[in-house]
Amino acid sequence: MDPSQLDNTLDRESLNGTLDRANSDVVLIVDDVPDNLAVLHDALDESGYTVLVATSGETALARAAQALPDIVLLDAMMPGMDGFEVARRLKANAQTAHIPIIFMTGLTETEHLVAALESGGVDYVTKPIKPKEVMARMAVHLQGARERRQTRSALDAFGYATITVRASDGCLMWQTPLARDLLERYCGTHAPHTPSAVREWLTQCVRGMDHAEPPKLTIERGATRLTFRLHQRTGDSDGILEGGDWLIVMREVSDTAVIEAMSLSFKLTAKEAEVLYWVVKGKTNKDIGDILGSSPMTVKKHLERVFVKLGVETRTAAAGAAMGRIRQLHPQFEG
Repeated sequence: MDPSQLDNTLDRESLNGTLDRANSDVVLIVDDVPDNLAVLHDALDESGYTVLVATSGETALARAAQALPDIVLLDAMMPGMDGFEVARRLKANAQTAHIPIIFMTGLTETEHLVAALESGGVDYVTKPIKPKEVMARMAVHLQGARERRQTRSALDAFGYATITVRASDGCLMWQTPLARDLLERYCGTHAPHTPSAVREWLTQCVRGMDHAEPPKLTIERGATRLTFRLHQRTGDSDGILEGGDWLIVMREVSDTAVIEAMSLSFKLTAKEAEVLYWVVKGKTNKDIGDILGSSPMTVKKHLERVFVKLGVETRTAAAGAAMGRIRQLHPQFEG
């Protein structure tokens, strides 16, 4: 089939949602030379791949966003938008950032090959294209992409709040729906932007990984908090520890039940229990007043009544008594 006709046919197929992802990997070939498209298309089609084609950078971006292929074979030098810019834009888009890109180039100078990798490529093949070599390279990267996709699908299905962040620039590459909602609520950010606190924490984690267990990051919001735990590296990193994509698991913890337990255990009012909760957290009267919308003097009065009910005279003793009871009722509580 003529490449332009193939282009239009596959456009209609992807619009109708008929790409056979269950039995075939979807490959997007981007090249402005029809002969190159035809050679690769025929070889890949005979090998069982579902093949999409694009003859320009603009078409490639639209097709990738529309069909979300499993891998992209990208010509480096094209008129108008070249392959390097196409790759940068694909990697900047949260929907397509996870897709592996293999560059096809006739340029063998080191600076061009470096540019291909720096713009987001995971590999490259040189022209004239040898289909068997291309498929061998594809197989390696498709296997990794398939494993990452299965992991993401499982996390999504079980309702985990999980994100993938690219360590090199802090770009948010992928997120489950629950993670998206939590990031919006706690940090006010949207993909591909990763909250600055998370970017800084990730950088510190991967740099110190040889020395200690990565620490958790916690963002508090009233009596709830969002914790971030570094799970595993999932992307290509060329052997560089600070590189690659990192899977981060998020967990929201609410201490409302803890506050209610303190209220019942020590016969405190709701406000007194809240004050004691923040004392356990190490907050000053001024901090607690700011959190609860009260004056420091009002907080002090609540705290005095807490001391009487707990039979203690100091903040430290009150916090100790509260922690002892909380550990019995809620062992997972983090003071």
